Amino acid sequence: MTIAAGSDHAGFEHKELLKKWLERKGHTVVDFGTNSFDSTDYPDYAHPVADAVEKHQADFGLLICGSANGMAITANKHQGIRAALCWNEEVAALARQHNNANIVCIPARFTTSVQAEKILEKFLSSSFEGGRHERRVEKISC
Repeated sequence: MTIAAGSDHAGFEHKELLKKWLERKGHTVVDFGTNSFDSTDYPDYAHPVADAVEKHQADFGLLICGSANGMAITANKHQGIRAALCWNEEVAALARQHNNANIVCIPARFTTSVQAEKILEKFLSSSFEGGRHERRVEKISC
């Protein structure tokens, strides 16, 4: 799979660790930044990741900032994007199974790197269930 990844300064460390983990698993990671701990603005990274997923240049997106709220809000401005704020494995699985989420947003200030890895793994290994959830997902876009 190809994963588009982005973070602000608060999520930089998690992003770097998760990139390496994804690459070890055989995935291709397209990194949209940031590339340091210097203070940055999360929309500068959320928009390019959402664009890549929206244009089918990436299978899924990974966004990380302090709370992950700003990343999710920004990414969800894009049609066809269903970015989910996931703080544990169960939420990550349900985001895929019930909402067909295509971007996982992880709150770096509220998860350890080990937890973030498990959240990402659960997100990527879960599948959309369709069925009764299909009509609900179809009602999301404006």
